[in-house]
Amino acid sequence: MTFVTLRNIINAKTKVHLKFLRPFFYIVLTFVFFGCKTDKKESSPIPHSKEVKMEYAKGFTIEKSGSDITLVKITSPWPSAESSFTYALVPKDKLPAITLDRNAYDAIIGTPVENVVVTSTTHIPALEELGVLDKLVGFPETKFVSSKAARNLIEEGQIKELGSNETLNSEMVIALQPELVIGFSINAQNNAYNTIERSHIPVVYNGDWTEESPLGKAEWIKFFAPFFNKEKEAEKIFSKIIFDYNKAKEIAAKAPESPTVISGAMYKDVWYLPGGNSWAAQFIKDANANYIWAETKESGSLSLSWENVLQKGKNAEYWIAPSQFTSYEDLGNASDHYKQFDAFKNRNIFTYAYTKGESGGLLYYELAPQRPDLVLQDLIHIFHPNLLPDYSPHFFKPLE
Repeated sequence: MTFVTLRNIINAKTKVHLKFLRPFFYIVLTFVFFGCKTDKKESSPIPHSKEVKMEYAKGFTIEKSGSDITLVKITSPWPSAESSFTYALVPKDKLPAITLDRNAYDAIIGTPVENVVVTSTTHIPALEELGVLDKLVGFPETKFVSSKAARNLIEEGQIKELGSNETLNSEMVIALQPELVIGFSINAQNNAYNTIERSHIPVVYNGDWTEESPLGKAEWIKFFAPFFNKEKEAEKIFSKIIFDYNKAKEIAAKAPESPTVISGAMYKDVWYLPGGNSWAAQFIKDANANYIWAETKESGSLSLSWENVLQKGKNAEYWIAPSQFTSYEDLGNASDHYKQFDAFKNRNIFTYAYTKGESGGLLYYELAPQRPDLVLQDLIHIFHPNLLPDYSPHFFKPLE
């Protein structure tokens, strides 16, 4: 997760943990992207089904038919996708007695799942919170995993290295024989997933990264829950996140002033920063601060000239998420233009790039989507230090 997106830069998104690999992605960091059309079968409705209410998430739905069948429908596997995916989940002990039209679903999966492969670092906190991290048997590019519990399992050999999301080692996945692969894709063209599915291993697409609100992303913990019979646990976890987020928001509202804020940084001569309808902008708003580009309509990123940013944001009091820069020296050496901003002169720039896991992965990318309450508290502590005087930041810290 970051405070800028790729919407105006490229037509594809790489997996969240893959962003560590190229400086370009450090600037355009996280979310948003264009999708492609895929052909999709129509699923037949299940009689007497009841939809599980989603409070914030827009990218998936869950329907229950008694205790026998759960339908998980992914309506936004990637941005602008014109088709959806529907998965039927059935208790393993009832599978032999239930007849379903396999052509009506993208996969029929027995639950609870006992071993799983996931493909994005954002999936790991949900498994950990639900208490099913021990079910994880494989992950691409394990070096980017920051979770201490997951790193222990990697070192013990329980979680196997599976290449990268772009070139997922399908042979290794098939050899592991997981009951489920939770996939991440920018469009329908993923040959590795196709190969895995032909080996009768179901691939379920997760689109948590397409959500545009902080709580919408976090609600995807409910997506993971039914695969492991953990629905009650997910409801409890998410309710606590909502409570803590709204409580922090109420605290921020008590601040007598709303400081001005800019974000992002330049790649070559273009400054990438969040649009006014992005989740990054929502964080700043909920922290009772005035994001300079809050009036813009983009839910992804803005691509502006440095002159434009300087003209409008020169006097901003705070600067959040300046790409991967961790010191004023490095920032100033990268461009003299940065030195003209008041936030630079007054040493009011804050970054998440310090907080890393044991192998160098940024914790922000992995955990922040699942814990928006912690991100919001960090920002309140920055913008209104008197409101949370004893708070210790989880992600954002001052540049050196």
